[in-house]
Amino acid sequence: ISGVDDDHVFISSGENVHLPCNNALHDCKSTTWIYNRFSHSAAVELINSGIKKKDTESHERLSLGSDCSLNIKNITKEDYGYYRCQQYVNEQRQGDEARVYLHVLHVSSSSSQTEISAGSSVSLSCQLYSYSSAGVSCGDLISSQGIDLLWVNQAGDKLKISDSRYQISAPGHCIITLTTTLLNEDDNREWRCEVTQGDQVKTTVTYTVKIS
Repeated sequence: ISGVDDDHVFISSGENVHLPCNNALHDCKSTTWIYNRFSHSAAVELINSGIKKKDTESHERLSLGSDCSLNIKNITKEDYGYYRCQQYVNEQRQGDEARVYLHVLHVSSSSSQTEISAGSSVSLSCQLYSYSSAGVSCGDLISSQGIDLLWVNQAGDKLKISDSRYQISAPGHCIITLTTTLLNEDDNREWRCEVTQGDQVKTTVTYTVKIS
């Protein structure tokens, strides 16, 4: 799917992320960051010669670190994609470009209300947004890298399909949905969706239910 030097960074929406550059040079005035959301989208310059481009939708949330890294605040699901850092002197690229695939985990609720009444059914949809290229999808990434999506309770125990309180469905490799009927004791209860690789948790996103 990608070269051995490519980084895969998993992050949950709402968090801040730090994407490393190759640091061939320590003068960040030579640094350019380029972004593609997917393979057939046009490349977007986020940083040019160490200066933020003002016409990008995310520019207010971007900053350049002292090590020429790209910092993005308050990640949204639209920030997923393929990021490249290049450094130039006299239009000659210095060293290898740094390549980072950013994968964003996001949970949405079937209810638009901030408080839901007991006895109501609610579905929480957890989706991993990943860069896809020709013939390579998010599902390919998951199957090739040994990545899993799962729902866990506050104690960290995996919610099982056999538990009659919950209906867990996975309509696609990169989406998993938890459906349950809310009880009074569910007020302030946390449900967590995790991305795991083997026994390592790569990122997690928490949804807290408020009962009206």
